[in-house]
Amino acid sequence: APGPTCVLGIDLGTTSVKAALVTGTERGLAVAQSCSRETQAHTDSLEAGPQGMEQNVQKIINALNECLAALPQQQLQQVTHIGISGQMHGVVFWKSDKGCKWAESGTGPAFEPDKVSHLVTWQDGRCSPTFLSSLPLPQSHVSLATGFGCATVYWHLKNSPDFLKAYDAAGTIQDYVVAMLCDLKKPLMSVQNAASWGYFNSRKKCWNTDILKKSGFPVHLLPEVGDPGNIAGRTVCAWHGIPKGVKVGIALGDFQCSVYSCLTERTDAVLNISTSAQLTISMPLGFQPPEAPDPSSAVTYFPYFNGDYLAVAASLNGGNVLATFVGMVAQWTQELGLQVQESAIYTRIIQAALARKHSKLSVHPTMFGERHLPEQLASVTNIGASELSLGHVTRALCRGIVENLCSMLPVQQLLETGVRRILGSGSALARNEVLRQEVERIFPFPVVYGKDVDAAVGAAMVM
Repeated sequence: APGPTCVLGIDLGTTSVKAALVTGTERGLAVAQSCSRETQAHTDSLEAGPQGMEQNVQKIINALNECLAALPQQQLQQVTHIGISGQMHGVVFWKSDKGCKWAESGTGPAFEPDKVSHLVTWQDGRCSPTFLSSLPLPQSHVSLATGFGCATVYWHLKNSPDFLKAYDAAGTIQDYVVAMLCDLKKPLMSVQNAASWGYFNSRKKCWNTDILKKSGFPVHLLPEVGDPGNIAGRTVCAWHGIPKGVKVGIALGDFQCSVYSCLTERTDAVLNISTSAQLTISMPLGFQPPEAPDPSSAVTYFPYFNGDYLAVAASLNGGNVLATFVGMVAQWTQELGLQVQESAIYTRIIQAALARKHSKLSVHPTMFGERHLPEQLASVTNIGASELSLGHVTRALCRGIVENLCSMLPVQQLLETGVRRILGSGSALARNEVLRQEVERIFPFPVVYGKDVDAAVGAAMVM
C-alpha cells in the first residue's frame, strides 16, 4: 500500500546542500529523513580576482544529486510537493533553453548543468564602495551592497559586457534549480529573493525597471516575481524517483525558511550563527518598510510570508571569523614546522576558552566588514601581557561576534518590541559552547537551543 505523502525540502547553502523529507503525523509535521552534503564548490574568479567569491554550479548540483540519492526511494516516490530555499543575494546566469541536460542516474533521471555560469555569491566583494556610489539610486527599502545580484550585473556590464551576451536568464542558485525542474522559459523569483538583489520595490512587488533601463541595465535578465508560498510549476520529468508532475514552490530565501522552521511566537527573537550571523525579530502586523533605506542603519527589513516583515541585523561576520582564526593558527603551526589538523585546532581552542571564563581582551571581529560599514575591518584592543593565551583570545573572539550582533540590534530595542526569549540556531552556535555562554551572558532573555531550525525543513513546511 502507498505510504504517507511527503514534502521534500531542499536548501542550497553557502557550504552545503541539505534535503529533508517532511511528513504529517498526529502530532504535526515531522522530519522522516534528512541528508546533508558539503559542496566544496568554491572556485577562483578569473575576472574579479581575489575580491571575487564564486562557486561551481556543477559541484552544487552534484551535492544535491548525492543528497537525493541517499534518501529512501520508497519515500521519494510519495513526494507530492517540493520546497526549495537557498543563499540569497547571489546570481547565476544560464541559457534558458540549454540550462541543463537530463540523463539517467542510478536512482532515475537527474539533470546536470549545461550552459551555466559560476554562481557569484553573497560574499562577493568585487563591487567597491566607489563603484556602488556610481550606480543609479534604487527605489527600494534595501541599501545596495556588493554581492547583490543587480550590483554584480552592473559590474559585468562595465568590466566584461561580452560575458552577459552569452546568457538570457539569471536568478539565485535556488531559482535556477526550480527553473530546471519545471522547464521554465522565464525564471520565476520570490519577493524574498528579489528584495535581496537590490532595485526591487517590495511595496509594489516590482523591479525598478525605468531606473535600470535608463542606465543600460539588461532588464531582460530579470526574473518574473511571485509571492513566497506560491507554486512555480511542476516537475517535467521524474527526478531521483520523485514522480513527474509534482508541484514545485517558488524558490525562497534560506534565512526566512530557517526562521519559519522554528518561530512560533511573535515575542521570540531568532539568533543564528553559521557562516554569517543574524539576529531577527518579527515586525508588527501591517508593518511596511520605509520608502528609502537609511544607509547607516545596521537593521534591514526582510520580506517574510503573508506580507509580513522581519527586522534583521544581518552580520557578515559569524562562524567565518572563527574559521579564519583557526586557519591562521594552522598556518602559524605549519610555519613553525608542525602539522595540526584544523579540526583538532578548533576542538582545542574551544576547550582552552572554556577554561577562561573572562578575558579583558576586546576583539571587534568585523574582518569581512558589514554592509552598513563596508570598509570597517577587525581590531583588537586592551591587549595585556597576562591574557595572550589561546583560551583568552578565543573567549574574547567569541564574545566579540555576539557583541557585534548585539550592537546592530540592541537589547533595548528587543525589550521595546516585546521579545521574551531567544531561539538559538546555526552550525557555529551548535558546536561552540563558548559562543553559547557569551550569548547567555550578553542577552537578558532565556535562550532555547535545539529546536529543529533548518532552512530545508522550513522550505518543506511552507509547502
